[in-house]
Order: sequence, then structure tokens, then C-alpha cells
Amino acid sequence: MTSPATTPQAAALRVLHVAAEVFPLVKTGGLADVVAALPVAQAELGADVRLLLPGYPAVIESVQGARPVIDIGACFGALRVRLLLGRMPGTALPVYVIDAPYLYRRAGGPYQAADGEEWPDNLQRFALLGWVAAHLAADDADPAWVPDIVHAHDWHAAMACAFVAEHLPTRAASVFTVHNLAFQGLFPMHDWPLLGLASRLMSPAGLEYHGQLSFMKAGLKFADRITTVSPTYAQEIATHEFGCGLDGVIRGRGATVSGILNGIDEAVWNPATDPAIAQRFDAERLAGKVACKRALQAELGLQPDADALLLVVVSRLTAQKGMDLLLAALPELLPQGVQLAVQGTGDPALEAAFRMAAQAHPGRVQVHIGYDEARAHRLVAGGDMIAVPSRFEPCGLTQMYGLRYGTVPLVRRVGGLADTVPDAADPAEGAGFVFEPATPLALGQALQRALALRRNPSGWVALQRRGMGRPLSWRPPAQAYQALYLEALRERRGG
Repeated sequence: MTSPATTPQAAALRVLHVAAEVFPLVKTGGLADVVAALPVAQAELGADVRLLLPGYPAVIESVQGARPVIDIGACFGALRVRLLLGRMPGTALPVYVIDAPYLYRRAGGPYQAADGEEWPDNLQRFALLGWVAAHLAADDADPAWVPDIVHAHDWHAAMACAFVAEHLPTRAASVFTVHNLAFQGLFPMHDWPLLGLASRLMSPAGLEYHGQLSFMKAGLKFADRITTVSPTYAQEIATHEFGCGLDGVIRGRGATVSGILNGIDEAVWNPATDPAIAQRFDAERLAGKVACKRALQAELGLQPDADALLLVVVSRLTAQKGMDLLLAALPELLPQGVQLAVQGTGDPALEAAFRMAAQAHPGRVQVHIGYDEARAHRLVAGGDMIAVPSRFEPCGLTQMYGLRYGTVPLVRRVGGLADTVPDAADPAEGAGFVFEPATPLALGQALQRALALRRNPSGWVALQRRGMGRPLSWRPPAQAYQALYLEALRERRGG
């Protein structure tokens, strides 16, 4: 154990990442990609990093060499809970798995049943995740490894911060990362007794939120440090427009809130080595990208038109993602040589509207309702542009995948989109097309600028190459988190 007066150096830090999903085992969005890549980048810097995950079927089946660490017994409605320790497949990263069959081993998604309804016991399922994290930090779950930092990701893991601060004695510091403030983990207040926390926290100064219990608030109120996944989003969530009703809480945390821009896994998203695409390429060999576009058009049944501007979407199909703006702009854009290929799921009304657009414009619009990782790679590799017209976007990863693959992003100037995509009007840094008002007109005007630039092939290639050359790796973010961890530990331990 480290003496109370000292703080570990960055390379010696023991870091526990607590999350509800991780690529490739369980993925509903960008959170899983971050949880897969950030710990590996930190381990490469010398930190001692482990994950803590719920024991979903895909996790139990995939984690390698899992062995029992402690038999916890009955808690949070489960009669049998064990903590296992194994390795993430394909890496040397250690991972703790909460083996609670009653809570986690079920068909459906991590948060919802197959019919789309939220699991009725999500409070217990994710309170257990935070509770186990706190016990690891308190040196009574695995005495052989006690973290210095508990890093909780999004509302599913946020209760770890409350348990660490209010329930269990520990010298670990807690960091809470907001990946998307709009998803807050709200539950009926009458379920409060299930948490085992003091009743004084059943108030607006604690976890109460408009008559409900908020897991997100547990992270925002009790973490030693709060981060978001881009600097601009850290500023935005302190405003009424983007704060989702929690902007006052966020402003109250002051300088403890900061933004660290996500990176991407450049081993997974690399057009020079990607096994999922038709032909590999890089910034100096863009003929391979032309082949990828030709192959994608053939695969999707789009017209084999080399001159068409092929716009791709890999996204949740929701109003937050601006998909209604794209649909509204589409009738004006298709006659000008735009093709559209979409992959995603989301709002049933938007799913239906995209299907109707595909039916109305065969050979020009293709829509796949669902998610397929290999198909996503082919879309990003084969598209000319990738659309992320979000109303708000904490960070966004697909625009960074687009940059990496020479697929020019079309984005709104919000959150991480503003931080990652300089507009093409900048001749030195420009790498995409950025618009501001959340209107179909503004989106359409940005695409008109793109169509105009494509008539200048050398200008378009220069834009692609600038995007492909932008630094997107996880190393700088990993270094920034290390500095944040040390700052939090020094404050907590008085070092």
C-alpha cells in the first residue's frame, strides 16, 4: 500500500475502469470503443490498468482464463454473486467480471430486452457494478490489487463514485466521464432502499432529480474529477441548452469539470491494414479508396457512378443525431448527384422514413436497419463523405473514422465535432464541411460546398490527405488522463 503522504507516479498508477460495455464483446455505441482503447493506451504508458464489467453472456463466454476472486453471496436481488478475474480476448488486459446470473445472464441487450423495453431491474444491475468497484477500491474484494483510481464511465457506473465517497473507506480517487449527458439513469425514488445509502442523500443536494433517483447525479456530485469526451462538450453541458437539467450541478463543480478529447483505435481503424474492406489504401495510395467505393456501390445495389458523391451514415437514427435534417435535405440533394448509404437503428419513425426514401430512390439510396461492424468499415472506406449532423455530440467517433479513411466529414459545429473537424474554408487545416444552424437548409448548403470542391479533384484530394494526417491516436488523451489522475490523487491524499 502507498503511504498516505505519497502519490504514485504515472507509470505506477493502478487504474480501474468501470463500464457497462466494451468492444468487441458488448457494444451499443462509442462508449464501448473508448473502454476498449483507452485502457490499452494507458497500459502502454506503463500504468497498471484493469476493467470491471457486468457478466453478460458475451462477456462470460469471451473473457479468457477467468478464475474466482471472491464469492460475494447474495446482494442487489441476486442470490449468487461472484467476482471473477480473467483477460480480455486478444490483449493482455486484466478484466474483473461480476458473475451474477440472475441480473446479467439474459437474452437481449445490456440495457433493454429484445422488445426494446428497459430491464425493470436496471437499478440493481448497475448499482451492483458501482458497489463492486467501490469494494475493490476499499481493499476488501481483491487485496492483491487495489486501485489508486476508480474511473467510472457514464451513468451505468456512476454509483461507484457515491459508494466510494459515502459508503466505503478508501484512499482511491474517483473520476467520472460523461459520454452522453442525455442518458441519465433515472429510477423511482421508492427504490432508494435498494442502494443501502444514507437517507440524507435523498435530496436535491444528493441524488434526487425532479422526484426521481439519478445515477448520473451520483457521478456529477461525488466524483473527485469529472471529464467529458471533448473540451467543447465540457463547456456546453454547463449551459441550459445542453445541460439536460443538470447544468446547475455541473456549474457548481467548477474547475473539477474538464474535457479530454477521445482518440480512436488506430489498429482497428486503419485503411492500410483493414481486413474488412475491398482494397487497402493510405494517403499516398488513394486508388484503393476508389476501389472501395466501386465495391460498396455494387454491394449495396447503388448505381455504379464514379462521379456520384457517396454520402454514408453509421449512426443511431435519432433526432439528436440530426437524421431528420438529413432526410429533409435529401430531395434537393439527390438530383445533384448525391447517393446515400445508411446503417443504424433508432427512432421507429426515422427508421421507417429512411426505408421509404430507399424505396422511392432505388439505386440512389440504400438503408440497412441494424448494426454490423464489418459493414461499418466498408461504408467508411467506400464513402466520399460521412454525415454526422448532430444537434449535440459529446465527442463522436465516426467523423474521426472518416478522417482516417479519407472520407470527408459533414458535421455540425457542436461538441467533439467542432473539436475534430476544421472547416474546408481553412486552406491549411481544413478537413471537412461544417455548418451551424440545425436546419436542413444549412446542411444542404454545406453539401453544396462539398459538391463544388469535388469539381476540383486536386483540391478534394488535398482535403482528404489533410484529414488522413490529423493526429487521432489515444496516446495524447491517455497522457491527459494520467495527469488528471495524479492531480486528483494529490488532492485526495494531501500529497
